[in-house]
Amino acid sequence: MNAWQGFKTGKWTKEIDVRGFIQANYTPYEGDASFLAGATENTKVLWEEVMELFKKERENGGTLDVDTKTVSAIDAYAPGYIDKDRETIVGLQTDAPLKRAIMPEGGIRMVESSCKAYGFECDPQVSEIFTKYRKTHNQGVFDAYTTEMRAARKSGIITGLPDAYGRGRIIGD
Repeated sequence: MNAWQGFKTGKWTKEIDVRGFIQANYTPYEGDASFLAGATENTKVLWEEVMELFKKERENGGTLDVDTKTVSAIDAYAPGYIDKDRETIVGLQTDAPLKRAIMPEGGIRMVESSCKAYGFECDPQVSEIFTKYRKTHNQGVFDAYTTEMRAARKSGIITGLPDAYGRGRIIGD
């Protein structure tokens, strides 16, 4: 029986000693920070640009921009840069600095209310898709709840059930 079969059947063939593995494979560093290098000139310039963007974001009420049409995915956006010529490590979460992405798979109502809170409106087509045609994570969780679980949740007897916990929020909220 392999580990997967053991997992599926609950019949484990071998215990895994995680602590022992860590102890056998971990070497603590007991030196000081002298090996670290300071920020490069490019990093300093990029950081200044980001600080200016943070300022603009605060002046704009907390969010600079939101793409309300594109559902976030690892390949949803073209490459984004702060300053392409100065960057060594590249890759923003969207195609522009501090542009927020939406993640409606976690719950469309949370995306809609987050957009509204920052003065944006979720694209009506995205709302329609995630209301009529695509089950969100929250809908899946609620579908798994029994009538008794829903009643206990609604009355406040049970709290912390895994719904409305941020998967649908705009990144950075």
